Amino acid sequence: MSPASYQLPPSLGKVLSRLPAYPGSVLFAAGLNLALARHLPPDTLDLLDNRKLRIHVLDAGVEFDFIWRNGSFSAARHDGDIDLVIKANAHDFFLLAQRKEDPDTLFFSRRLVMEGDTELGLLVKNTLDAIDLSVFLPGNFFANRLFGRT
Repeated sequence: MSPASYQLPPSLGKVLSRLPAYPGSVLFAAGLNLALARHLPPDTLDLLDNRKLRIHVLDAGVEFDFIWRNGSFSAARHDGDIDLVIKANAHDFFLLAQRKEDPDTLFFSRRLVMEGDTELGLLVKNTLDAIDLSVFLPGNFFANRLFGRT
């Protein structure tokens, strides 16, 4: 099966979509803080401040709402307008995280959708593209955090 056609089985998506959203957002924000926050440039963080963000995993039927506020990512319960929503299937997000697929390719093939503030979307995309992937290797942050090294 090609990556373009891979989706979670509908029965799994149905089960996942029934999970409460907020606990997932808490875990997602904690992961962002652990793996990503310290690698983001200060000017990027200033532009993210108090902006409402959502990751929507289409085939899983789950959404992660979060915000950058007071020096860290926090889970949020967004009501009303959201500044940026990024949507894709789970496998496409997985490919993006591994840099096995380019966000522009996914965007132009309509497998990745961004809704809301276009400038914010480009800021997020370009910032993530500029980060060295090695910062996400487990050995580069878990051991250091466990032993109090930064």
